[in-house]
Amino acid sequence: MPGIDECLLEAMRLPGARGAALVDWTSGLALGTVGDSPGGDPETMAAEAAELARLAAEHRAFAPEGDDGESGPGGAGGTAAGWGQEPPVEDLIISNRDSYHVLRFVTTSFDSSVFLHLWLARAEGNLALARIRLGEMAGRLVLG
Repeated sequence: MPGIDECLLEAMRLPGARGAALVDWTSGLALGTVGDSPGGDPETMAAEAAELARLAAEHRAFAPEGDDGESGPGGAGGTAAGWGQEPPVEDLIISNRDSYHVLRFVTTSFDSSVFLHLWLARAEGNLALARIRLGEMAGRLVLG
């Protein structure tokens, strides 16, 4: 089971990968980065990506059907701990003219407040492959 560094290096082997990070979306801190960062600053990138992740994870509109969200962040709880171990969102995909940003939430044994962020060149990358591989990596990632 890979740790943070191994997981990020594996992400960088994906076709078109420009950069990758593991980010804590509650604090906005990068737990690890590799490659380039959009805008050139990995800490700013982590904080900005964390804002998007937090918005998606904390609102019931994005929860699976039938999940009332009352104990999770969209309900009265307000923290990731309200979900148990699984965030309500699997991933976010943001596209622009030249790249994709894939944010894959990682299920952990504690609070599931981290995600993998892959910055992928649109011309060389394969979005479907990246999404599948990030899901596999997130499932194998060992934090601790």
